[in-house]
Amino acid sequence: MPSLTPGALAVLLAFSVLPASTVLAQTASSTDNSTATTQLPTVDVVADGVNDTRFKATQSQVNKSDTPLSQTPQSVSVVTRSMLDSQQAVSLADALENVPGVVAQQYGRRGWDDLIIRGQVASDSLYLDGLRTTASSRVAEQLFGLQQVEVLKGPGSLLYGLVLPGGLVNMVSKRPQGTDFANVDVTVGSHDFYQTTVDMNKSLSENGKQAFRINGLISNSDDATDNVWFKNRYIAPSLSLDLGARTDFTILTSYQERNYVRQQGLPLSGSINSNVNGALPRSLFIGEPGARPYAANETRIGYALTHRFDDGWTLNNNVRYQQFGMSGQLVANNALSRTGSSLTRTGTDQTYDGQTFSIDTNVQRSFRTAFGKHEITLGTDYLNSREDTRSYTCTVAALNVYNPVYGARLNCPTTPTTYTSTSIRDTGLYARDKISFGERWQLLTGLRYDNASTYSTNLRTGVHTDNPASATTGSAALMYELLRGVRPYISYATSFYPNSGTDVSGGTFKPETGKQWEAGVKFDLDEGRTSLNVAVFDLRRRNVLVSDPNNTGFSVAVGEQRSQGGEISVTSDLRNGLSLNAGYSYTAAIVTDDGGQRTTTVGQWLDNVPRHNFTTSARYRFKGQLAGWEWNGGVHGQSMMRTNGYTLPGYVLADTGVAYNAERWRAALNVKNIFNTHYFAGGLAKAVALGDDRTILLTLGYRY
Repeated sequence: MPSLTPGALAVLLAFSVLPASTVLAQTASSTDNSTATTQLPTVDVVADGVNDTRFKATQSQVNKSDTPLSQTPQSVSVVTRSMLDSQQAVSLADALENVPGVVAQQYGRRGWDDLIIRGQVASDSLYLDGLRTTASSRVAEQLFGLQQVEVLKGPGSLLYGLVLPGGLVNMVSKRPQGTDFANVDVTVGSHDFYQTTVDMNKSLSENGKQAFRINGLISNSDDATDNVWFKNRYIAPSLSLDLGARTDFTILTSYQERNYVRQQGLPLSGSINSNVNGALPRSLFIGEPGARPYAANETRIGYALTHRFDDGWTLNNNVRYQQFGMSGQLVANNALSRTGSSLTRTGTDQTYDGQTFSIDTNVQRSFRTAFGKHEITLGTDYLNSREDTRSYTCTVAALNVYNPVYGARLNCPTTPTTYTSTSIRDTGLYARDKISFGERWQLLTGLRYDNASTYSTNLRTGVHTDNPASATTGSAALMYELLRGVRPYISYATSFYPNSGTDVSGGTFKPETGKQWEAGVKFDLDEGRTSLNVAVFDLRRRNVLVSDPNNTGFSVAVGEQRSQGGEISVTSDLRNGLSLNAGYSYTAAIVTDDGGQRTTTVGQWLDNVPRHNFTTSARYRFKGQLAGWEWNGGVHGQSMMRTNGYTLPGYVLADTGVAYNAERWRAALNVKNIFNTHYFAGGLAKAVALGDDRTILLTLGYRY
């Protein structure tokens, strides 16, 4: 697997400093007294980054503006660091459980981040600090390195280009702070879970603007499934430089390694369906312990630059280069014999290597005209993402699932079944204008143009396919402050995403397109301590690739999917020490055009999308003689859902926890899935993904 060489690091670091020095040279004679300008919002952090106790966020980076969430005419959910720490969340799926309308980990504990937003697959719509991670998410994100997690629901192409219409997730990195601190946590838990984390920050200047921060994590864990295990290593150094009062400049880097055995679920018979031999144990491992475990690594280096010019303009420039590698072997379900006990299996030996370079630059300014106050954003971004895939289809002996005997070898061919190199390149131009007119009206409009290409090369045959595509997308929204803190709105947005591959005649596919209407009301209550949001939406996704009904093994881009529903969410930090987060969503996601399949799928539910989904969580911080103690708890669940022709039952899970915070010490005990409810997180064609059993986590932390 590839690794970032010292030479590459030096080149990238030199490149990262160049734009900042150029900007400074242009404004060296400027004074530090400037008018207020708009810039990309930073995430507010109190003291050491741990004492920020809020569940309720006021701003998000995902909007590329400092507009408060209560005045943003679209659905944005934010999961704060305080909420994550209270729940002892360890994965991105844990974080997204707090967001209504999102399904996470629907394919089980397979080492990747899988998610669905508003009924639409969004696993490849992951962003970090406003920049796309990779074109396909092969390596799970490390939650410990994040300050907050943001979910933008609905089409986000205006600001982000190639995004599927359900929405996207933007993760915000922890950044250097102006105060010295060091935090060390040790966590032990169920299934031999052991984790040590370190978060240290050092101010390097009197004004605190120049600072260094490093986050590190080591964790090892077994699993409720036999022979499944995970080992993670993560380090993220970051450095902020003091380049003057007008300039903010931070270098952000990270490296992680993940080694694991994939949890591949259970066969349908004996789990979701009956089996004459009885129910299968949830601990059953259908793979082979002797198969090569997965080994993955990921390196990232980039910077975030903001410069405020003396004429009122603000420049924001974000750049990141990253590369990843992953390889391993898996054994998957195939079919059970007529006796219901002998499982035929399929082995796969696969390797992925990829690189992504992304850059986003915009300028922003506020001014007034006869129409009102304008806050404009003019920007351009560039994405170049490549992934090489080499896969071998292997044979492996059958397994008696009621009396498993392991030791079978994976017999893999010398010639790869799949050996391809795929790339996506995109250049985008975007413009947005927020106009505040009258005393209560706000109009938000924007347009974007993308020029994209997908490239695919069969490295076995040398056949190369180039699929260029371009599109104009945009959004418009109108918001009115009906009463103080009560703002109804209506919005419309479109999206664009190029399809890769060719049809039976060798022709390229039309790109996917999406559109959404949304209407809602945002309530800003209790002097800003509570937010209540209500929204309804109608989302359409067109030119979805579906199987060619006349040519087996090929696809046609004629499908259409529709998601309709509504959401309600509330987040609050009350004066009495109680913090709340709750939400409910209704999502009806169906196929509306199947391209003329012989067995029609029109009207069928989209896979792994429940109609009803809810989440609640609370934390109470005691006062008086019990000061320092806190309790947290929550309930979340979903209704039944359909996938791959069968139905998975709904479930309700309960969590609870208690913590004590002293001046320097902290102890926390959390129990997830208190009643050890057995549930299925999602399903595939021939297997069901198991949800997490009861999990107990105990953390001891020291701050200094």
